[in-house]
Amino acid sequence: MTRENALEAEGLGVRYGGRTRPWALRDCDLALPTGRICALVGPNGAGKSTLLALAAGLLRPTEGRIQAPERERIAYVAQDKPLHPRLTVADTLRMGRELNPRRWDDATARRVVDDELDPRALVRELSGGQRTRVALALALGKRAELLLLDEPMADLDPLARHRLMGLLMAEAAEHGTTVVMSSHILTELEGSCDHLLLLAGGRIRLDGAVDDLLAAHALLTGPVTDLAPHTVIDSRTTGRQLTALIRREGPLDGPWDVSAPSLEDLLLAHLRHPEGAAA
Repeated sequence: MTRENALEAEGLGVRYGGRTRPWALRDCDLALPTGRICALVGPNGAGKSTLLALAAGLLRPTEGRIQAPERERIAYVAQDKPLHPRLTVADTLRMGRELNPRRWDDATARRVVDDELDPRALVRELSGGQRTRVALALALGKRAELLLLDEPMADLDPLARHRLMGLLMAEAAEHGTTVVMSSHILTELEGSCDHLLLLAGGRIRLDGAVDDLLAAHALLTGPVTDLAPHTVIDSRTTGRQLTALIRREGPLDGPWDVSAPSLEDLLLAHLRHPEGAAA
């Protein structure tokens, strides 16, 4: 793996069980540049959690390879936020410090939990959102080079989500941390992530810088007509008017109003029609 990339995969595939079982991931190639904030998007069962577990070193691929920093330089927050239920919040952070003595950032970890949580509270007594705060405090306190987050904000209310996302982005920008974050909340990705990885059916359908992917597409509105030579990702017809997201593949001549798609436009179109995407 080169220093320019924080995560690489080639021909990556995972199948749970025997040869008759379907593939959870198949033929995945990627190269995520260092310092990017990557949105990992896809429908349920697309392979997002599997890819994150592979990157964290918790799974071995069935075929192909994946390369990431050594485990001490990775922080991983799984969907179920596994924490020791009998420890207090303070004890949990102390454990994080003792397990990561060279890189632990106590001030950052405490910033995540101090405003909301009693340090004497037991983990088993915490709500789902409070457990999320503790898990994120451990991840950020570790001062990792690669931060892997599987639906990290799902248990939080909108205000807490906004505050923690701001803290996460600030910390990543200050320290050059590479972040891979899966989420179904598309609005929290726009403005936060600069790289996109879209999975569908266990395969990578889109992979690239957000600005480049948006520039490669256009949103057309106008009369129903032939859109060749462009590849149509998604289209809707209302009466005599057509609205379509297309991949730019030539001059946009025609009787259309042309606008730049938002990240949400791009994601929804490709999620509705993953077969129209190109890795």
